[in-house]
Amino acid sequence: MLYTVKEVSELAHVTIKTLHHYHKIGLLLPREVSEAGYRMYGQWELERLQEILFYKELDISLEQIGELLAENVDRTAILAEQHRLMQSRQERLTQLIITLEASLAAAKNGGTMNQADMFKGFGSEAEWREALEAQNQHLKENYGYDLAEQPIDVPKMNEQAAEAVRFMTGAAACLREGRRHDGPEVAQLIAEHLAFLQVHGHAIQPADYAAQSRFFLGDDFHRSMLETQQVGLAYYLCLAAEAYAARSSSN
Repeated sequence: MLYTVKEVSELAHVTIKTLHHYHKIGLLLPREVSEAGYRMYGQWELERLQEILFYKELDISLEQIGELLAENVDRTAILAEQHRLMQSRQERLTQLIITLEASLAAAKNGGTMNQADMFKGFGSEAEWREALEAQNQHLKENYGYDLAEQPIDVPKMNEQAAEAVRFMTGAAACLREGRRHDGPEVAQLIAEHLAFLQVHGHAIQPADYAAQSRFFLGDDFHRSMLETQQVGLAYYLCLAAEAYAARSSSN
């Protein structure tokens, strides 16, 4: 049995324009074209379209899909590999949903999560780049700096993110508890944070950190990031960093 392009469009829930495009780029050719110019598709073409759409759900480009299907003509093998990839994505998404739900519950209750638990599910460079997309766009538009040009070491990023959460959570708690910005508790937090950065390859001095904090305070995007965690946190951290730098320079 043969199907018209309109019938295939309705069966597969794709547009006729999409099917025409797949034909144009050689990804999905019709079984035949009638004398009247109608594209006609058979069972094999429907199966190939299904394989294409499974790969698209995995965010694989049409060019890559064409290469994958050309390399492997065994439908069973193709479906088995797609099943493996889908399962892997499902497991990752399930973990991300669990992490998101736990984060939401903690936020509603005014509590905080264990830092290591906050980043479960971020297992690939692509996921980190997606998470950093808004910040990267802001930096490119306003400062000409492109985070995408920097390599991402996933385990290292997770460790640094956990440290950032530990530090910001501690600073926000000090602010809520009314501790002085130049008090010993906040100074200890900053000292531990800078020590972590030094060990992990970021040679940042107290004066550099104070300048960075002042930048975050003056930049709308970064100030908003801090203020959504705790109202007044951007200002508090800026004053704390400047006090710490002043004390360090006098020692």
